[in-house]
Amino acid sequence: MEARTIKKQTAFRLDGSLIDKLKAEAKRANRSLSNYVECILMDSVYNEPNETTIEAIKEARAGKFAGTVNTGSMEAFIKSCEE
Repeated sequence: MEARTIKKQTAFRLDGSLIDKLKAEAKRANRSLSNYVECILMDSVYNEPNETTIEAIKEARAGKFAGTVNTGSMEAFIKSCEE
């Protein structure tokens, strides 16, 4: 038996064009507007990088990456990051 989360109804005032964009994106993702916005907020609040990513961020901010990043394609980008 799965535990159910308690959902609370709330209201926000958002720009009309933002609502329209969110509705369109939710439709493209085959989700309800509520579910789409909830997923975005969950990612924003609970998405914390792991230790390897934190160290990579620190190195990048300190300018320690001496290589060249190739952005010509995804494959080239990944390969240039591994070197």
